[in-house]
Amino acid sequence: MAAHEYLMGRAAETEGHILEALRLSPRDIVAHVWMHYVGAAKMLLGADAEAAGWLRRSIEANRNFSLAHFWLASALGLLGALDEARTAAKAGLALDPDFTIRRVRSTRRGNHPKVLAGRARLCEGLRMAGVPEG
Repeated sequence: MAAHEYLMGRAAETEGHILEALRLSPRDIVAHVWMHYVGAAKMLLGADAEAAGWLRRSIEANRNFSLAHFWLASALGLLGALDEARTAAKAGLALDPDFTIRRVRSTRRGNHPKVLAGRARLCEGLRMAGVPEG
């Protein structure tokens, strides 16, 4: 449930629940996914610098998780760190060369207005980072 709170417009609650999950299971094999969820929630809240921190942690936990690279690219793009954003986007594309902004836009996970606005921000950051439109 905690992982998907941000998809229901309750992004502010996500971090606390994920921190508790990581405390209870510090060696969880999908900890990188949990960290990605916090990064995604932080982006929905407009806390892009915090999002970048969580997304970097996700990548450190599993460098092969392409979504964390793309979300980091977006957060960095929105922060104006365009060189770093492009580097993160290239790392993501090396793992998933078929990834496009169109694919993100076509994903219908969550229909809360905050989630829809967050998806638009995510796509703008991806655009800034040089991710293909598709």
